[in-house]
Amino acid sequence: MRLLMLTGAVLCGIAVACGAFGAHALQPRLDAQALGWWQTAVQYQMWHGLAVLAICAIPQARLPAWLLAAGAVIFASTLYAMALGAPRWLGAVTPAGGATMIAGWALLALRMLSARPSTD
Repeated sequence: MRLLMLTGAVLCGIAVACGAFGAHALQPRLDAQALGWWQTAVQYQMWHGLAVLAICAIPQARLPAWLLAAGAVIFASTLYAMALGAPRWLGAVTPAGGATMIAGWALLALRMLSARPSTD
């Protein structure tokens, strides 16, 4: 659980740094499409970092949390790279990150459906 919490916190911290970098350093240098990619990467990274932090303490949610984290890294990093001028073929990898995040959410839903009800 500690490594998952660290991972979620790092994802969020990097998202804040990338958001600030994009808003202050990149905005005058990138076109609208590249800025859109950057903003999308920041948003998905932040939301999924927060999700990892929110669910990592649930024993049945550890694998889903890792899928969310891995998907966020793949998704965001390919968009960041393309925004900074990496080859456009990298965009073909981006959906793999999205699919990994979707798999994490789907697995979380399945595991929560099959979890024993709490007595709280």
